[in-house]
Amino acid sequence: MKHSLRTRWNRLAALAAATAFGLLALQVQAQQSSAKSLKPVTIALGTQVVNVTYPWLTLPIALGYWKDEGYDVKIVTTGGSLQGIQQMVAGGVDFAQVNSTGLIQANAENNVAVRGLMGTGVIDWGVGVPQDSSIKTAADLKGKKIGIFSLGTGGMPLLKGYLRANGVDPDKDVQIIATGAGAPALEALKSDRVQALMFWGSALTGFQNTGTRMRVIFDPSWRALPDFTFATTQKTIDADPAMVEAISRGAAKATLFAQTNPECARKIHWKNFPSTKPTGADEATLAKWDLALLQTQLDTMSAAQTMNGGKLIGSMSPAAYGRMQDLMLKDGLIKRTLPPESMLYLKPGFVEAINRFDRNAVIDAARSCSVGL
Repeated sequence: MKHSLRTRWNRLAALAAATAFGLLALQVQAQQSSAKSLKPVTIALGTQVVNVTYPWLTLPIALGYWKDEGYDVKIVTTGGSLQGIQQMVAGGVDFAQVNSTGLIQANAENNVAVRGLMGTGVIDWGVGVPQDSSIKTAADLKGKKIGIFSLGTGGMPLLKGYLRANGVDPDKDVQIIATGAGAPALEALKSDRVQALMFWGSALTGFQNTGTRMRVIFDPSWRALPDFTFATTQKTIDADPAMVEAISRGAAKATLFAQTNPECARKIHWKNFPSTKPTGADEATLAKWDLALLQTQLDTMSAAQTMNGGKLIGSMSPAAYGRMQDLMLKDGLIKRTLPPESMLYLKPGFVEAINRFDRNAVIDAARSCSVGL
């Protein structure tokens, strides 16, 4: 049954209000003892497993960046960008990591004042199929079942637009199934419950880490469009701009740390968040797999930095978000457009402020890998 974006939004709102969302408190023991003197902050992330591929959100906890700013930060998991946004609107979380499609839909379709704070990725999604599959183009997906993390993820509008552009009706010609992430999604592909998987770059790398040979098809234009965006609401910005700046600065510092020494970032993640360490192989293989995942994420973060000007971490280009919005309008995913500047927090001096930290100290710490372990 075909539903409008607003109907889906309302359903997600009801779901968010009626059920508790998955919680993963990523906190270092040392932080917990002093949490009473710190201001609590919660960040929503649309995934089931907070693995090594989110260094700008996990490293600040492990390295004490946010603690030094006066905040006790935890990460909670949700079923996708729209649910993360709903949690922000409901006051359950302060920030959310969202897809650009979710950010744009919230503003253009639902009049929800969500604001992008930092650009953290380009669209690196793709449709993965077994290497020996007969599916070689988007048109070949007609009549197939496609797995995706959740029906509320920002990848849904991308997938539907991609299918429509290639003559496939996403509401009639294919069946899109929520598979979750990781092993359940891969098992759905191997068992032929689905014939393709629509996922972000690091997830596709993870599938291939396990030895599954895949062919990945995608719209080449995606790689020049913004995707992952660190966001909050205008209400939060108005209420506590100092907090918004401090949390964003911690994310920027962690980004530089991970870019400087990915292997050190992996080691710190394993040490501080052992429950998220992968299993199923020897230590060296697991390390190789996680480093590959992290490098895929760092590549899309680097591409976003270049797309957004290439100078300051977290910069957002209104033109890039405008291109994304225009594509969504063309694909029928939104019915109107707004000035892209209205969806982004572009206060003069903000991006400079979140980059105002001792870069040399961060780089030296990453190179020596003497902290967080």
